[in-house]
Amino acid sequence: MSGPGTLAAPVFSPATVDHHSVDWAAVRWTAYLIHQHFRYEYPGEIHDLRQRLIIIPPERHGDQRLITHRLEVSSPTTEVRREVDQFGNLVLALAVDQVAREIDFTAWIVVEREATAGPIPVDPATFAAPTFRAASRRTEPDDALRRAAEALAQAADDHAALATAINAWVYRQMAYAHGATGVRTNAAEAFALRRGVCQDYAHVMLALCRHLGLPARYVSGHLLGEGGTHAWVEVLLPDSEHPGRFLARPFDPTHGREPGLNYVTVAVGRDYDDVAPTSGTYRAPFAGRLTARKHAGVTAVEFY
Repeated sequence: MSGPGTLAAPVFSPATVDHHSVDWAAVRWTAYLIHQHFRYEYPGEIHDLRQRLIIIPPERHGDQRLITHRLEVSSPTTEVRREVDQFGNLVLALAVDQVAREIDFTAWIVVEREATAGPIPVDPATFAAPTFRAASRRTEPDDALRRAAEALAQAADDHAALATAINAWVYRQMAYAHGATGVRTNAAEAFALRRGVCQDYAHVMLALCRHLGLPARYVSGHLLGEGGTHAWVEVLLPDSEHPGRFLARPFDPTHGREPGLNYVTVAVGRDYDDVAPTSGTYRAPFAGRLTARKHAGVTAVEFY
């Protein structure tokens, strides 16, 4: 699908529920409104902007379903093309011939989650493939991570228990710190600092899991109450109740827990590089400046 600057045309209500007041343990079904705004500013005119946005959740991800979405671009001549990448993520590829000094991308997204819908299924080919088993550029372990992984392996009886132990261990070992790392920091560097943000926690956990033979993938999405996007991990495991079936079990090492209904998944990949919300290229002799803001809120809740 392509078009000049706008995708879809749903009607959105700005009314949201205070997520702090929700008894999440009693929630059966919930709907969310996500509003994101990205602005790129440049010192002068740029040409041949090719922007890549991974901000729209998939049609389905376990109990999560995309209801509707809208993207607005401030440049009326923008061409928008929808693509699906190798991981099943929806990618919006945008092309703009010329931008004077700034360009804005604004998205409204509505998704729902249902607590009774069950776990996240994984097809056998995905489970067996090397994609989420081999170390990626951001998750290559060093000697310190390898030693930590081997020690963790001694304390777990099965793969599910090992994944749980790794999640808890990373949470205890790392300290959350803005500015200590950047988007190019890899797992070994973040672990050496013992500091970082959610992206770093996820990369460290992925490095440990993959070194120990646990296929695992990076997840980009939203956690209610956080101003930016959030990152966590899905470990791919055999279904203990159905031989021959496989599941993706989510873990959030930043908070030392398993994600609940207050999380919204946008994309999965090998590491951050696969799922960066916004990236692109253009022709100009100078760099641009990105500012972003986001609000994710609950618009409706049903209880048991």
